[in-house]
Amino acid sequence: MEKAKRIFSIDVFRALTMLLMIFVNDFWTLKNVPLWLEHAESNQDFLGLSDVVFPCFLFILGMAIPFAIKNRIAKGDTPLQLVKHIITRSVALLIMGVFTANATEINTQATGMSSETFQILMVMGFFLIWNVYPKADAFKSKIFLGLQIIGVLILLTLAYIFKAGTDEHLIGMTPLWWGILGLIGWTYLTAAIIYLFTYQKKALLVFFFLFFNLLPIAGHAGLLQKIWAGGPSEWILANGAFFAFAFAGILASILLEQFSKLENQYQLIGRYLLFGIVLIILGFIARNFFIISKIQATPTWIFLCSGIAFIFFAIIYFLVDVKGKSDWFSSIKTAGTSTLTCYLIPYWYYGIADLSGITLPDFLTDGFVGLIKSLVYAFIVIGITALLGKLNVKLKI
Repeated sequence: MEKAKRIFSIDVFRALTMLLMIFVNDFWTLKNVPLWLEHAESNQDFLGLSDVVFPCFLFILGMAIPFAIKNRIAKGDTPLQLVKHIITRSVALLIMGVFTANATEINTQATGMSSETFQILMVMGFFLIWNVYPKADAFKSKIFLGLQIIGVLILLTLAYIFKAGTDEHLIGMTPLWWGILGLIGWTYLTAAIIYLFTYQKKALLVFFFLFFNLLPIAGHAGLLQKIWAGGPSEWILANGAFFAFAFAGILASILLEQFSKLENQYQLIGRYLLFGIVLIILGFIARNFFIISKIQATPTWIFLCSGIAFIFFAIIYFLVDVKGKSDWFSSIKTAGTSTLTCYLIPYWYYGIADLSGITLPDFLTDGFVGLIKSLVYAFIVIGITALLGKLNVKLKI
């Protein structure tokens, strides 16, 4: 199989999504954030910018899967090697997801450690284990292996001493929820395995796209509860909503394969826009039956966000791969290629900032000025990620 050509608009889309994720994740430090930028409440029929970011990330995750798998097949990987690779990556994300989710629930007195210290050590463990160490001679390789072992010991120690809950009812580290990274891990595992064994049959991939869009409708309509006691939440994440976003991305990649030639690029953009518009219309139709809710993972939320992702990618593809304006996004390029590193840097920042006791003046955390502060902060995080990359510090799983 021929190696898949790199599509730079995928990296740019991922970088923009990560920039927005860091930006909106900093809103907890602000006051008077406009409603349209924040997450909607569980029962609020509303779609804020923050509610769109994670679906867009899962969409681009889905887009990248066909390219990654085909490139590994072109290098000679067997299906068994690919399954092993997919499972290894997924387990790493699940481990990090469980740690990051539990870190916010820590009982500091029972654990004997502050939440800030726990998070700093946790991320240090991640970097020691999953850093991309350079190729080296036998001596340096042993040093790198030793660093990875230290990272494992750090995480094992943190997991052992961790306590959450009240003093009367303490619990250890458990997947109360999987965290953002864990949810990405489950989504990647499912979508990548399905794609690996069905990529030669595009009709099957379209089937799974439709299946994972219809499954949430069945779940919220109460149909699944009739055939599975306790409801679908016991056996599939968010009624399949996350997989729906990933397969929307896979579908976008299928279209890209068919229309990526120069003379067909505008046809491709037209189809992306058409898919986006159709999905948004479906979202408004679904709103007659289900509210827009990220927390409830409603079909309305899925359709609207998938539609937005298709349209957003069409614009990025036009600018980057058709008009060659990739240099417009050079300042955030690292966020698209060192995404995991970029995501984890804030855990260090918030932990160190809290332990230092240094706080920003109120005017820097209020309203429009606060939003500018959070945007500058997001660019600083990306800049730190780029600097770490030059120092050979970069996570890769």
